[in-house]
Amino acid sequence: MFNKILVLLAVFGLLVFASNARSDEFTKEDLKKWREAFMEVVKEGERLFHSPLGRNKVSCDMCHPNAANTHPETYPKFQKQLGKVVELRDMINWCIQNPLEGDPLPLDDPRMIALEAYIKWERRGVPLAPGKH
Repeated sequence: MFNKILVLLAVFGLLVFASNARSDEFTKEDLKKWREAFMEVVKEGERLFHSPLGRNKVSCDMCHPNAANTHPETYPKFQKQLGKVVELRDMINWCIQNPLEGDPLPLDDPRMIALEAYIKWERRGVPLAPGKH
């Protein structure tokens, strides 16, 4: 009887493992659809990065001609302007509020997500280096 229980548990374990393993398998169509959705957000972020986001008509690219020079791979890090360790989105809002003289974006705002996606896309392939200056 004990052996039957062990066999049943082993079979059950294999079934659970197999179903979990398949849950991470994506079709080519899935990957294509998701990539296209992501790239649409990146494209919107690029548009925003090169557009005035505040009241004074200044855009992000006026200080950062290339979004990659914002070094998103170094966040979170201590940011002197804020006096504490912050994430990239905190620095984006600081820039919107100060040099651009605009209103901060809520962190879940699609524009914030688009700006982060574009900035990080421009720096793709660079190893993560949190805390680096």
